[in-house]
Amino acid sequence: MLLHLLNRSPQSLSVYRELGEAFGADDHLLLIEDACYAALPSASAALEPFGGRVSVLAEDLASRGLAERVSPAIAVVDMNGFLALTESHQRCVSWF
Repeated sequence: MLLHLLNRSPQSLSVYRELGEAFGADDHLLLIEDACYAALPSASAALEPFGGRVSVLAEDLASRGLAERVSPAIAVVDMNGFLALTESHQRCVSWF
């Protein structure tokens, strides 16, 4: 049970592909930094391999002016939610 932290935009197709191959049945993906752009409805295809187990960091959305544009299928979490995700998963893996 891993928490995957992704900071690359959806234009980094190879990173998304590699992450999709490594993503397990009990894993969760948290979009941070430029990966927030993948939370937009227009980029939803990039997140299909993750089966709805995706969240995005609210603070990073706000800093990019994207807070009101997130796909309804993506959970928005603040820093406390980020902490809760780290506590509920055995390990974290960063994808940069």
